[in-house]
Amino acid sequence: MKVNYGGFVDLSTIDWPGRAVCTVFFRGCPLRCSYCHNATIQAGSDLRDINEILDAIRDARMLVSGVIFSGGEPTMQAEPLVALAGAVKEMGLAVGVQTNGYFPDMLALLIDGGLVDRIALDYKTRWEGFSKRWEGYAEKCAHDYTTQAARSLKICDEASQSGRLSDFEVVLTIFGGNEKEVLEIAGHLPRGTLVLQQGVFKRFWKDWEETGNGDLSDEEIASQRQPLTVGELEHLA
Repeated sequence: MKVNYGGFVDLSTIDWPGRAVCTVFFRGCPLRCSYCHNATIQAGSDLRDINEILDAIRDARMLVSGVIFSGGEPTMQAEPLVALAGAVKEMGLAVGVQTNGYFPDMLALLIDGGLVDRIALDYKTRWEGFSKRWEGYAEKCAHDYTTQAARSLKICDEASQSGRLSDFEVVLTIFGGNEKEVLEIAGHLPRGTLVLQQGVFKRFWKDWEETGNGDLSDEEIASQRQPLTVGELEHLA
């Protein structure tokens, strides 16, 4: 079985609070968020046998207690994600998934199969410039993001409340300019862990195609609103 591979970090202490993990990045995502830190793996193809990924995880096993599957969007690749998660559980390691919530049925499959211990759902606001881009994903991306994310939230919250999902958090990325949308979204979120993440301004996806570079120049950054202060973040929280 092949996975469209985006990268591998053999030791991370930031992707799962309280754990040392390795992180597997899946290539491909249906969204185009303006701040994406992994824009280079939003599309394209690098097919690898899943055994290659499992070998890398085994090599890191002595130092980690879990594996994070991230992206891109890992839940877009259903079969390899299920196979890898199952193999990781057989190794005695915990499984975490970082997702934008676009594929709720996949999250339900992982939860019902006992294949995931932690889900971090990075909920997007429309302000961020995300856009459905087909790029071969048309059959997977026929639904509105907000509808799909709402279903994912409900699935994960119910699983968390029932004890079937031991670790669940919602992540909101904040910029100067989207605070009102963040507050509106937060009002509809289930009670639980909410992470406020300071965003970094980048170009919108249309500009990436024209310039080949998602990063802003120093001059462009200087003209933008400065990052939110700790006090502003605490006020939003």
